Order: sequence, then structure tokens, then C-alpha cells
Amino acid sequence: MPGPAWIVLPTYREADNVERMAHALRAVAPADARVLIVDDDSPDGTGRIADRIAAADPQVSVLHRTGERGLGPAYVAGFDHALARGAGALVEIDCDFSHDPATVPRLLDAIAGGADLALGSRYVDGGRIENWAPWRRAVSRAGCAYARALLRVPVRDLTGGCKCFRAQALEAIDFRTARARGYAFQVELTYRALRAGLRVVELPIAFSERREGESKMSWTVALEAAWRIPALRLRRPA
Repeated sequence: MPGPAWIVLPTYREADNVERMAHALRAVAPADARVLIVDDDSPDGTGRIADRIAAADPQVSVLHRTGERGLGPAYVAGFDHALARGAGALVEIDCDFSHDPATVPRLLDAIAGGADLALGSRYVDGGRIENWAPWRRAVSRAGCAYARALLRVPVRDLTGGCKCFRAQALEAIDFRTARARGYAFQVELTYRALRAGLRVVELPIAFSERREGESKMSWTVALEAAWRIPALRLRRPA
């Protein structure tokens, strides 16, 4: 890779998780990797905790966003910040430990091996979901099946948020014009990568319930995905 990996960590009300996650990522990532915490003006003090972490560790930095919220815009801002500072690969991971930080080296190895986008997948052989009620598993699988059927793509876990992009791949799909604000953002970027003919690989992961705090999933987020996913097919490839 032409530059170091940057791990982009969006946060909103993650005061109970952000410090442990930042330390866990620094422990498993390459020594030159950077952790970028993108905080959406959390009312619980997550941003202040992030600033304290960054003050003690030069490989951690913080991007504070005010006046706008949403997973998609937070990732766009984080990617733009990291690319402007020479990032060679950009990792997405949730702050709530639903994704195991130990997955990060595997994602980076896949990029080093030639993948343009490496996805941590719950729905390939070896992948699994832990500590979820049956109805949540059913809803998740139905959402992925809905997206796959409408978009006609082979990727099994389109809605997952544990992934790594090669820097050139992100630029190739014009990520700055992504419109989705919630979890549909994950579908939108993966779909753009597939339509652009980039090499996308899925790696099995174990996904588990968040350790602390509350889920950001809401009916608003779900409804956005329901209409935005079919709208993706109406656009020309990025």
C-alpha cells in the first residue's frame, strides 16, 4: 500500500466504549496505522474522551462534527480527512465491539493481497452472529436478501459495516457523492465498488451484540434503506 492504514471510527454517544476500542485497535493494528475518531457532537462526552486519548497517543486523532449527524456523512468526512493525509487503506469498524478489533489485520492482509475492498461477512462460511434474538437474525438476513435481490450482486453481506477499502478504490467510486446517511451507506459503497469492476472479497467474521450503550438502528434508518437501495440501480455507475 502507498500509505499507512487509517481506521475510521464514527462515534455518537459511545462514552462507555470509545477508550477501550481505541486501545484495542492500537494493540492489533500495524504500528504506523492511525485511528481517527469521528464524533458527531455526542452529548455524553464521547468527544472529550476522544480528545484525551489523542493527547496521549500521537497515532490517534479526532475529527469533531457539529450541526450534522449520520453514519454515512461521518464516514465521508473521515475518509476525506484521512486521504488528505496520505492514507493507503481505510478501515470501517463499529465502536461498540460488535466487530472484533482482531479482524482489522485480516482486512488489511486482504488489501495487501490485491483486494480493492475487503468485507467482514456474517453470511459466508465461517461467519456467524452471536447473542442476537432470532427475530433480529431474521430481520438482518431479510435485509441482506432484499438488497442482493434488488441489486443483483453476489456479495452475501451487503449491509455489514466491517470493511476495508484501498485508497484508490475509494477515489474510484467517488465516495464523496454518496447520499445514504444511515446503514444504507454500507450498501451504497459496496454496490459502487462492484459496478466499477473492483475486486471485492468477503472474509468470515463473528458479529456480536454491542457491549455497552444503545443501538443507533431506528425506523428512520430502516425506511431510508428500503427506498434508497432500489434507487441505486437507477443511477449510472460511479
